[in-house]
Amino acid sequence: MFKRVFLLTLFASLLLFSACGDFQKLLKSNNNQLKYETAVSLFNKASYNKAMQLFEQIKAEFQGTDKAEKIAYMNAYCYYHENDLILANYEFKRFAENFPTSQFAEECAYMSAYCKYLDSPIYSLDQTNTIDAMKELQVFINRYPQSTRVDQCNELIDKLREKLELKAFEVGNLFYKTGDLQAAIITYNNLLKEYPDTRYREDALYMLMKSYNLFAEKSIEARLSERYGLVYETCDKILQDFSKSKYTKEVKATQDEASKYIKK
Repeated sequence: MFKRVFLLTLFASLLLFSACGDFQKLLKSNNNQLKYETAVSLFNKASYNKAMQLFEQIKAEFQGTDKAEKIAYMNAYCYYHENDLILANYEFKRFAENFPTSQFAEECAYMSAYCKYLDSPIYSLDQTNTIDAMKELQVFINRYPQSTRVDQCNELIDKLREKLELKAFEVGNLFYKTGDLQAAIITYNNLLKEYPDTRYREDALYMLMKSYNLFAEKSIEARLSERYGLVYETCDKILQDFSKSKYTKEVKATQDEASKYIKK
């Protein structure tokens, strides 16, 4: 039994070695037609890394031919399936630009933006890619307003926007925790201004109230009325916008306390 398993393993290894050897020979050959046929076959078998190597070798050779479009399309998907999102984004975008009348132009324009979306990092990191992804998705919507993919693009934009909202909210919280109240106040206000419908609105207003209140407590006598006025106004916003807020009891108590200083 052991001998049989050993022989089968050895046979499989020899086949693999032979196949790898043949592939390396093909890479070094000048037979572009065979490279094309093999690349397509490998792509259809989901062997994307090998297919990509061949496509990269021959795409210049077939430029301007009837095979160029197919090579560009499959090559872009090779990068996508290999999770090389930066190059996939580039190849899909280039396809849409080079073959604008292709039946796959819209698909590739979408995939270019989708790769940007997938490349967006977690909220705590730099969000440059997130902003770029939102722009590309919006460009797609503007270019293909009747596309069935528009709804999906809007959903992706919403997810990216929520990441920016969370980033801003957490930055405000960090400023608050470290005692930089002025920076916290600016950050919360910017969040509420830029994203008035944010899911973090209630919490952001609450933290803004706390920031204003602490800032007012540390103020000189001449500024108390003005700064407690901001506390009072923020409390009003919370009570008006969120009649059943989880912070209602604390907000009312804070507003009552603030009103004492305003009257003075």
